[in-house]
Amino acid sequence: MLAATRLGRPVADCGLALEPNAEAHLRSRVRLAALYRPEWLEATLQIAGTCAFSLAELRYEYPREIVPDGHSPASWLRELTEQGARERFPAGLPDTVRAMIEHELALIAQLRYEPYFLTVADLVHWARSQGILCQGRGSAANSAVCYFLGVTAVDPAKTTLLFERFISAERNEPPDIDIDFEHQRREEVIQYVYRKYGRHRAALTGVVISYRPRSALRDVGRALGIDLDRIAAVAKSQNWWDGDPQAPSSPPPEGAAPALGRPGGGRGRRIAPERLRENGFDPDAPLCRLWVELTATLIGFPRHLSQHPGGFVIARDTLAELVPVENAAMAGRSVIQWDKDDLDTLGLIKVDLLALGMLSAIRRALDLVGAKRGAPLALHQIPAEDAASYEMLCRGDSVGTFQVESRAQMSMLPRLQPRCFYDLVIEVAIVRPGPIQGGMVHPYLKRRSGEEPVVYPSAEVKQALERTLGVPIFQEQVMQLAILAADFTPGEADQLRRAMAAWKRKGGLGPFHERLVGRMVEKGYAREYAEAIFRQIEGFGEYGFPESHAASFALLVYASAWLKCHHPDAFLAALLNSQPMGFYAPAQLVRDAREHGVEVRPVDVLRSDWESHLEQGASVQADIAQRCQGAAGTGPNHGLPAGEGGPLRPVRLGLSRIAGFGADAARRLVAARAEAPFTGAEDLARRARLDARELALLAQADALAGLAGHRRQAAWAVAGVDTRATPLLRATRTHEAAAELAPPDAAATVLADYRSQSLSLTRHPVALPRRAGSRARAASSRTASAPRRPGAWSL
Repeated sequence: MLAATRLGRPVADCGLALEPNAEAHLRSRVRLAALYRPEWLEATLQIAGTCAFSLAELRYEYPREIVPDGHSPASWLRELTEQGARERFPAGLPDTVRAMIEHELALIAQLRYEPYFLTVADLVHWARSQGILCQGRGSAANSAVCYFLGVTAVDPAKTTLLFERFISAERNEPPDIDIDFEHQRREEVIQYVYRKYGRHRAALTGVVISYRPRSALRDVGRALGIDLDRIAAVAKSQNWWDGDPQAPSSPPPEGAAPALGRPGGGRGRRIAPERLRENGFDPDAPLCRLWVELTATLIGFPRHLSQHPGGFVIARDTLAELVPVENAAMAGRSVIQWDKDDLDTLGLIKVDLLALGMLSAIRRALDLVGAKRGAPLALHQIPAEDAASYEMLCRGDSVGTFQVESRAQMSMLPRLQPRCFYDLVIEVAIVRPGPIQGGMVHPYLKRRSGEEPVVYPSAEVKQALERTLGVPIFQEQVMQLAILAADFTPGEADQLRRAMAAWKRKGGLGPFHERLVGRMVEKGYAREYAEAIFRQIEGFGEYGFPESHAASFALLVYASAWLKCHHPDAFLAALLNSQPMGFYAPAQLVRDAREHGVEVRPVDVLRSDWESHLEQGASVQADIAQRCQGAAGTGPNHGLPAGEGGPLRPVRLGLSRIAGFGADAARRLVAARAEAPFTGAEDLARRARLDARELALLAQADALAGLAGHRRQAAWAVAGVDTRATPLLRATRTHEAAAELAPPDAAATVLADYRSQSLSLTRHPVALPRRAGSRARAASSRTASAPRRPGAWSL
């Protein structure tokens, strides 16, 4: 079956291709003795006796280039850390932060991880030297050393760090630092790694993709020769809730071979008989029973090797001496043939170079704001604790911002009412399946609003949970609670965290129940309270959020909110130039920005660049919005900037908004326009060297309005342009009267806008059927919900 899947044919059609020969088996010693001389067989035993290799012999060695002459890894790490500390705290380090640094450096030295931190710091410093915005996240944000190296942006003086969440002597596992880079420039960082260390020393880690119910259904069905359309119908009807994920997989029939998948890989997953009947299959037919049986057997079995999004392993010498390496499908990349979890088991240290779209948007927005102000603006220079930004978030006005733009977050923001940075940390973490399933959301909201008293059964619990009003919301709090209230060691607390993260897939929380609950009872806590804490831990499941991770994300939440509040013009242009990303489509982003007073101007070959940009002059729309707002300070535009960075500027949509129009053509167009203004569509085509297809795209997007009139006239004008003119004729121009065509109606305009740019600046598509409905005397939702006059009739 697996061979048929590899060949892409049903088993019945594979024939001899299933096995190239008859030697795929171990021969008996009698057979070997008949083929080879006795002394040769004896020599094989001697050779086998000398082969005593173990995977434990693999030893990772760090690159040498990261430590300058005259320094050891420890001394150079301390030097960089102290240098960063002086920059971050010019008036001197607080005693608590100094203690953090010494504790972390001592543990790093004990485990000899200094070169790893230096390798990561080198990548971050190079990226920033190239103007690439980046930020570390995850458990690395628990490290003061990472903060002073510039790897993370979580200030240790303002948050509660738990370094053992990141590195533990008892766990004795390598650290894992995740760094987010601008999603459109991450490839530059990846190629820097290859240039610095060479393809023979650096490679991306692999990820083994295993069979899931739907993929197993499809591959087994194809191998059995079932019709592809019917396979797809059954697979689409297979829902994730079919079967019980907690139930063990059904055992194989007596005498059958053991299952191929991982133990527990197909726990409770099955093809429901009703799904088969719905699609015309007889569940009792031999073919269907075989299909079901083989599918259950295959779930959890490795299907193919994929590439990790950004996990890099960098070796001192040749990486292939440690792990097998192959060329990736993408040119210029290498990939390790082992799964990333296997690398962790063997202690091969990796660093994750990940991509984050919001970093691209924030960097672009900061550049645009700096151009408006006449002075550069960096991420760390954004004013802290801005009241207007928090007021905007408290209204749930968060379209386009990072992490808090979903409908669930929008409904939570007015209830949580974030007024400081730590409130954003909680906001990021609380709207997650873990806190919701653990029953932590409503108790926290009630305590925050004063509806429920905040009670701590002991000083230890208060120390761990005071910052979240006695409700455990973060993974670090669970670990800290286990350490303080149940006398766990830091290493045991980390084991609890790992079991908590994987208990739904692998089980494993049972042993911790007695250890946690029993120790808390021994220390005088009520068993009911201890059991409630354990139930909350179970509720975290795989979705408990680390506080350090939430703090890293909250920094970007605040930065994006500040930009949206005070510079919605720059924020919109940056979001449009960073697509695809985020929760909302460009049309929704444009509509929201216009509601906040931003004037958005259409694509125009006479004014647009490749990217959307800010034009000179104040936005008329912003002035109107502010005048309408008046002194009341209410409405959707409340919070428009009064003087921060000057008045809002119009946003001119870029040529990149036109679907199918290439960047090279746009660069030629902009360069030709810089030399002299265009005199017509033919002049544009000749000087920018545009072909018929590119001219048609411009006409369809209404980008030629300034040269040739509305869409229909522009399409007629470009249809007559000879784009294949010889060099001798390129300077000639045709002079003829423009055709007078009727302009398209509103519906055709909106439809053409969405087809070419995925948005329209004329009107919302729903406005068209609404007008038709009003002509038919159909009541709108606004009219239907309005209070009726006394005596008015109603349906």
